[in-house]
Amino acid sequence: MDLGERLRSVRKRRGLTQKELADASSVSVSLIRKIEQGERSDTRLETLRKLAIGLRVRTSSLQGGQATDAEHADPATSDIWEPVRRALAIPSGVAATDEEQATNDGVNSAYRALIPMIDAHRYVDIAAILPALLRDAESLTDDDGRAIRARLLSLTGWMLTQNRQFDVAAMTLDQAVDVAPERGIAVGAVNVAVWSHLRQGNLDIARELAVKWADDIEPRFSRASASQLALWGRLWLYVANVGVRDNSPGATDDALSLARAAASRIGREVLYDPNPNRLFGPVTVAQITAECAVIAERPTEAIAIAESLPTEVLSPTAAGRLRHRLDVSNAHIQLRQYGEAFQVLREVYSVAPEWLTQQRYARDILGRVVRERRTLSAEMRELADAVRLEY
Repeated sequence: MDLGERLRSVRKRRGLTQKELADASSVSVSLIRKIEQGERSDTRLETLRKLAIGLRVRTSSLQGGQATDAEHADPATSDIWEPVRRALAIPSGVAATDEEQATNDGVNSAYRALIPMIDAHRYVDIAAILPALLRDAESLTDDDGRAIRARLLSLTGWMLTQNRQFDVAAMTLDQAVDVAPERGIAVGAVNVAVWSHLRQGNLDIARELAVKWADDIEPRFSRASASQLALWGRLWLYVANVGVRDNSPGATDDALSLARAAASRIGREVLYDPNPNRLFGPVTVAQITAECAVIAERPTEAIAIAESLPTEVLSPTAAGRLRHRLDVSNAHIQLRQYGEAFQVLREVYSVAPEWLTQQRYARDILGRVVRERRTLSAEMRELADAVRLEY
């Protein structure tokens, strides 16, 4: 059963006409008709959520296990990462061809040298360095070496997901979990995998994976380290992310409560993984709470949370902070404050241009600004070109 058939079936079971569903969901009758007739194969998760609210069902019940938000890399981005994909295709156990044998210290030092580039979102430079580093890491076989390799694979999976190479990212993250010598390292890759599924709109898979691992690593609060609490709490933030998209407000609130408890126990932002920007703490929980508010179309609440956050805690280029700023921009869109929304996008672009170019969310927000404006300023036209907004 495809999406159109599922939507029509649920609508009929609810006793609603297309017009009544349109009124209940704020989705146009014409779009509902096109979806039901199979004329739209690219229905967005945001639209499905509105329909689910109108039908009083979970969003995932309309999805039928099919991803709806998987925007794959454009040709230019794909070309940049082609050498990385080739390096990952080397069969396990095949040593690099370099005359000098790789060492744990050497690979780890090279891995650590990537961190400033990743923090600055220098994707072209990172893609050029990773192939040789991945080949060197292939020869590390003791526990310390496997830990280094698992973290490198996790980081690579994160970069591939960020650059919308979802299929290769999934295989890379599976490999990271397999290579990891212990669960505390494997769960770092699992966190990235959950995020990747969420970014593609795979709600059921993302929830099941996050809940399974959260149950597996649930810490004893009286004895757990900050890192253990952070890894566990981060998984519950993903469950909250899924819940709000899946029209499950109770599940969202429960997950946020668990994450908030972990953050309160830690009492500060902590780096829970050697990869950069993997932060968890009270500020991160507040940011995700704001994200959930925006998705639930409570923009005033989201902006109030944003205004209450300390600006000095996170780096301006931290991925979590950048994503949060997009949520703030979207909140302004929901309040029809298009000038304010654009200014936030400009601020993000000024500090992380390569990052913003890979964000479909940014294109969606800027697209709303463009549609609502009679004329565009030079800055708006420039940003539209930079993020590759379609005409």
